[in-house]
Amino acid sequence: MFYHVKDLQFNARVSKPDPRFARLLLEQFGGPNGELKAAMQYFVQAFSVKNPYPDQYDMLMDIATEEFSHLEIVGATIQMLLDGVNGELKDIADSDEMMTLLGGKSAKEGYIHEAMVNPQFGVLSGGGPRLTDSNGVPWMGSYVNANGDPTVDLRSNIAAESRAKIVYEYLMKFTDDPSVKETLMFLMTREIAHYQMFEAALNKIQPNFPPGIRQGDPRYSNTYFNMSSGTDFKGPWNDGTSTQLGETWQYVADPLAMVEQTNGLIDKDIEGTHRTMESMKEAETKLGEIRSKEIKSSIPDKDIQWSTYGEEKKNDGDKGTLL
Repeated sequence: MFYHVKDLQFNARVSKPDPRFARLLLEQFGGPNGELKAAMQYFVQAFSVKNPYPDQYDMLMDIATEEFSHLEIVGATIQMLLDGVNGELKDIADSDEMMTLLGGKSAKEGYIHEAMVNPQFGVLSGGGPRLTDSNGVPWMGSYVNANGDPTVDLRSNIAAESRAKIVYEYLMKFTDDPSVKETLMFLMTREIAHYQMFEAALNKIQPNFPPGIRQGDPRYSNTYFNMSSGTDFKGPWNDGTSTQLGETWQYVADPLAMVEQTNGLIDKDIEGTHRTMESMKEAETKLGEIRSKEIKSSIPDKDIQWSTYGEEKKNDGDKGTLL
């Protein structure tokens, strides 16, 4: 159940109208890295984890709802940046107030030119935000990533918060309004906070690597192929031990020769790892049983219902942890 409070989470303000920056800010209203995308992504992801991992469901719904709050802040800021535009468009009498708002005749001509290419405010919405990005591309459901596995979805969310954070960082370069910058700083900071929340939730699920259930073939999990000709570099991505599995990287300087010598890698030996084909399959079977049991045990055989009205709700902070 959603309950809307008409006061914003953060007191958004603008010093003066700025239609040009309002257009840029649309990126975070209806763009692929914006607030609506985040809200819908976490909202959709929450459904599959409600019963097996109620703690994850609680977190995802809380953050999704906050993202809707951020969408409202962005929309309100866009509207304030457009204050006066709608009224002037409604006034059919000749007036120079629009030119004053836009900074003179040249600015007005520039606004008309932009409207021909990107007509959100001047032609389509009459001075209000629309669910598009800054170039007028409509918001799409394909922006939302939800794979039904917390180890996958949480990593996707960490990446989403990273992308949203950098967009706000870039946006701050394009406005001199201190009030708008303060709003953008708040929104950017919440991306940092959410990143850490998703990271903590992921770390609570153990084991969580590799994402999903299947473990990966030990013949290939620590092999680095030098696939480009030119100056080569060594780093922790191809030298030393791998970050998650702790395997020794096997650097293949001549991938073509290896492919030919190993019958297209089919006959490649396992090197630099304690993992074997047998241990891989054993780990997959064990982890699959754990995840399957958690999900199946959380679903009643009959009388299935989503909510338990009037019953005392208990918070089990440990449920959802995979051992």
